[in-house]
Amino acid sequence: MGEDVRRPKVALFPASFDPVTNGHLDLVHRALGMFDEVVVAVANNVSKSGLFSLEEKLEMLSGIFAETKGVRIDSFEGLVVEHARNLGACAILRGLRAMSDFEYEFEMALMNRHLEPSVEIVFLASSLDYIYVSSSRLKELARFGASVADFVPPLVEDCLKRKISEI
Repeated sequence: MGEDVRRPKVALFPASFDPVTNGHLDLVHRALGMFDEVVVAVANNVSKSGLFSLEEKLEMLSGIFAETKGVRIDSFEGLVVEHARNLGACAILRGLRAMSDFEYEFEMALMNRHLEPSVEIVFLASSLDYIYVSSSRLKELARFGASVADFVPPLVEDCLKRKISEI
């Protein structure tokens, strides 16, 4: 009989990661328990200007996940479901912090499901430690000189301090 070869389960975790937070890292590590590979993909939205360039975000993510087996760093433009299809991903991973996240994410999930029914949308609830953490709030804290050390990896904290000082 032929050998039964299982296709690896790949999840796509798309976000702006401007910057990546410990909440993002928590979701990736939890997803690794469910999937063989998690593709952490920076959405390159040309109409949305962030604090960090695409290259800086990719560099930070690559540094953070350099030793993490099963994580691949990527970027994309366009529709997330098209990128998921191109990667052979079976799921798109999304984190939920609050009801406001749910409403937005649920509508987006329904549209993505319509566009690509073969790709599941997997929601993971934020860990309580990170439920109130967002990249926007962290950038604001950093602009006012507050410490963000509890919310981001040291590499990101250093990059954030350096970037804020340049502004």
